[in-house]
Order: sequence, then C-alpha cells, then structure tokens
Amino acid sequence: MQTQTDPSILSHMAALGDNARCRLLVLLEQQELTVSDLCAVLQLPQSTVSRHLKLLLDRGWVQSRPDGTRRLYQGTVAQLDSAARDLWGLTRAQIEHMAIVTADRQRLASVLARQSGKSREFFDASSGRWDELRDELFGNSFYLFALMGLLPSAWTVADLGCGTGTISEALAPFVERVIGVDASDAMLELARGRLSRFDNVDLRAGELEALPLEDDQVDVATLMLVLHHVQHPGDAIKEAARCVRPGGRILIVDMVPHDRIQYQQEMGHVWLGFSKEMIEEFLNDAGFGRPRFQLLPPAPQAKGPNLFAVSANARSENE
Repeated sequence: MQTQTDPSILSHMAALGDNARCRLLVLLEQQELTVSDLCAVLQLPQSTVSRHLKLLLDRGWVQSRPDGTRRLYQGTVAQLDSAARDLWGLTRAQIEHMAIVTADRQRLASVLARQSGKSREFFDASSGRWDELRDELFGNSFYLFALMGLLPSAWTVADLGCGTGTISEALAPFVERVIGVDASDAMLELARGRLSRFDNVDLRAGELEALPLEDDQVDVATLMLVLHHVQHPGDAIKEAARCVRPGGRILIVDMVPHDRIQYQQEMGHVWLGFSKEMIEEFLNDAGFGRPRFQLLPPAPQAKGPNLFAVSANARSENE
C-alpha cells in the first residue's frame, strides 16, 4: 500500500513493477474476466493470480464485482489520475508486442471462443424447447412490458376506462404522464392503491362519453376492454378524438363478435363484441384515419372470446 511519504507516481511504479501484473492489466483492459479465466490465459496458478489481483485492487488499478458464485475483474486505468494513465501508456507500449503478451491475447481469444461455443451448444440443443424454457424462467409477457420502452418519453397518455390501473401501471414508467379515467369509484380506489408509487399518474372520475379532459390534451388515448360496456361507443370514440392532439393516436382493444349472452346478464356488457367494419366506421366518424385492425392471438388459458386491437391516427388540421 502507498504510504503518506510515497509520491503517487512511485506507488504506481510499484504496482506495475511485475511482469505478471502488467500482463493482467493488458487482459483486463479488454475484457471482464474471472480468476479461472486469468489462470487459463496466463498459465499461472490461482494463488499467484489472486495475489497479484489483490495488490492491483488495493491500489485501484482493477475493480471487481460479484456475478453469482464467481467474481469478475476489470481494469480501471481510465479512472486513475493522469500520472497513472501516462505511466501505463508508456508501459503498455513497451510490452504489448512481446511474444508472451501476444500469446496471452491468443489464449484469451480461445477462452472466450470456448465460452461462446458453450452458449451455441446450449441453444442448438435446446432450440425446440427454448420458448418453454424462457417462459419458465421469465414468464411469457416480459417482452411486452419491455416494448413500452419504445414509446416517446414525452407522451401524455389517457387510459380511458382505466379500471384498477393495470394499463396505467404498465405505461407510467415510460411516458411523461398518464391520465386514468373511470366511472367506478370502487375501481378508482383500487387503482389509487396500485399506482400510489407513481407521481406522473392522474386518476379522474368520469364517463367515457363526457371525459374530464381538455381539448387536444393527450398524445394517445387507450380503450382497453371497455368499449363493450358503453351504450354509445361511437360517442366515446368521438370524445377521445376531442382530447387527442392532431396527429395523435387511439388504441382500442376489445372482443370480436360473439354469442355469449350471459356476459350481458352477469357483467353488464352492452355489446357482444365489435366487427372490424363497425369499429372502423366509429373511428372514421370520429375523425380518426388510417385504422390498423389486428386480431390478437388467444392465450392458451383464456376462456373468453377472441380479441382485436385497432389503432388509428387523429387527423391533423391540414388533412
């Protein structure tokens, strides 16, 4: 360790005063490696590699982090003072063309190639089961939430018929503001509990045919599995159009036509789904253009009717 009387340059020179430590630093500049990796590349025993790593760690030339049951090491020359960086530049220029350093780099390439080969072998052997394995590890919807990261961060989104806040919860981390609207006080109470950790979510009580929103206030309006509860869905879509800025968008998810009359009796459904032609007519009448209609793949465990998603643009003033 450096003493109070040692100039820092002398401490740095002491750290670089061993051939093995310099070889270590050349490798750790390129790649994060484990002790086992370094032993294989340098062809040195673990005790020797660990001893040199400890000195470099103590003097700030490398850093480490845990990775499961192993520990990864990486060089930190760029974070050191200018004297250390200059000294390392001179040292590296003298050693990087030495035969032993060239051999180290070749062995490193082999070690990394073997590790990459293990991954390829796994995927080749598991390709037929990969979807099942991935879902077991991470679930089958993680990528849908991740895709929210593609949304423009400056957007304000209206979650119309927000219910208990499921959609608002998914949107809130990725957009500037979410305004949730629902007519049910009980639903809004649950949504407030779920969304209390977000300071960019505004929940409001209101009917979809008379939204508590200003004109041109939002960039996107969503109507997720709510339109079939509305007496006049065309009016609800027109209200959404009023609140969406010119050039903004609407996204509707709902059921295709079905014959499950019990939904009307048990859950208060007003409409038994919507056809593509019906929903596109509603959108056109409200001033939305270029609708894109897509049937959604049913989930294996789902018991309800099939769903569709339709999105459309709010026409700009010059359209």
